[in-house]
Amino acid sequence: MTTGRATGRRADIPVGREEVAAAVLAAAADLFAERGPAATSIRDIAARSKVNHGLVFRHFGTKDQLVGAVLDHLGMTTSRLMQAGAPPAEVERAFDRHIRVMARALLDGYPAGQLQTRFPGVSQLLDHVRPRYGDERGARLAVANAVALQLGWRLFESFLRSAAGIDEMTDAELREAVSAEAARIIEPH
Repeated sequence: MTTGRATGRRADIPVGREEVAAAVLAAAADLFAERGPAATSIRDIAARSKVNHGLVFRHFGTKDQLVGAVLDHLGMTTSRLMQAGAPPAEVERAFDRHIRVMARALLDGYPAGQLQTRFPGVSQLLDHVRPRYGDERGARLAVANAVALQLGWRLFESFLRSAAGIDEMTDAELREAVSAEAARIIEPH
C-alpha cells in the first residue's frame, strides 16, 4: 500500500495550479488581515501556504498584484456566500475579513480601489438600487454612501459607540439601526 509520504509527497503540501493558488490566497488573506500587506513578505505567505516563494510570484506576479488578487478573492467569496444563502454569521465573518484586509492595505499605502478589479457586492447593490433612480450618478452616490456607512461602523464601532454615548446598545440593535440607515440612504430623495 502506498501513502502520500511513501511517494515523497506530504498530504498537506498543495500541488497543482488550483491548489497552490487557493493556498496562497488563503495564507495571504490571513496574513494581510493580521498584520497588513506592508508587514507581510512573499516569503511569509509562501511559508504559511507551504509552497515555494517562486510559485507565489509565478501565479500572482508582484506584491501589488497579489494584494489585488486577495481583495478580488475575498469580494467574490463574500458575494458567493450571500448568493448561496449562507448563515449570516458566516457571511459576516467573510465580509469582516475582506474589510480588514482592505483597511490594512489602504493604511499601508496600497491603492486598494485600483488593485481590486471586481466589486461584486457593490455591483449587486447598485443593480438593486439603479431602477429606483432617474439618474446613474444619484444611484452610484447612494450606493457609495451606504457602503461608506457600513465600512465606517465596521472599522470604528468602538470609537463611535463611546463618542456618541451609545455603549448600552446591543450589537443586534446597532446592526439593525445601521442597516435601517443604509436602507434610507439608498432610497431616492
